[in-house]
Amino acid sequence: MRAVTTSSDPVPAPVSVDVVLPCLDEAEALPRVLERVPPGWRALVVDNGSTDGSARIAQALGATVVREERRGFGAACHAGLTAATADIVCFCDCDASLDPADLMPFVREILAGEADLVLGRRRPQTRGAWPVHARAGNLALTRLLRRRTGLRLHDLGPLRAARREPLLALGLTDRRSGYPLQMVVRAADAGWRIAEHDVPYRPRTGVSKVTGTWRGTWQAVRDMSRVLAETGPAAGQGVRA
Repeated sequence: MRAVTTSSDPVPAPVSVDVVLPCLDEAEALPRVLERVPPGWRALVVDNGSTDGSARIAQALGATVVREERRGFGAACHAGLTAATADIVCFCDCDASLDPADLMPFVREILAGEADLVLGRRRPQTRGAWPVHARAGNLALTRLLRRRTGLRLHDLGPLRAARREPLLALGLTDRRSGYPLQMVVRAADAGWRIAEHDVPYRPRTGVSKVTGTWRGTWQAVRDMSRVLAETGPAAGQGVRA
């Protein structure tokens, strides 16, 4: 896969972009994340039950806050997707491990009609950025994904971009850790052109709720394995972007 192009090149204006940022107790990381959202894009911080004032901080920093009481990474992501109004919707973790500015070349690729879904392949910048158990789980899942769809992807990371209406048409139902994988599986079944590019991956700010623990990683792998088993018409209902 070719490396992502520099994020310093501006996306041609006007372009309507919403960035969904699922958030659970990320008060420490929010200022860094929000300051890196490209100018003119709207940050949708989806508060998933934070108790550290994350929602208040996000609002004070100019983000649009969406509240999702149902716990789960997929629940937060989908709440952001349904609240979005922009033509293009991006997703990014809210823990400062990924840079929202790295989404700019993704959006350019969507606008140019070169891809329907663009994913970020995480490249750790330090040894501790991506724990061994999390990396092993990701590797196993990408191999299973290849068998299921034929896609030769290397990562199922959260940094991604696509057009909003086709994403909604995929009918995503997972509300836990399987949401990112279900998006890829259903997009592949619908014939989408899926691209993957390298992005820097840094140690997260704060405590991880998933990949920082063996238990969290195992739960994520179990959720995603269930998604890989889905077959039938529901998996291919999406409209190509």
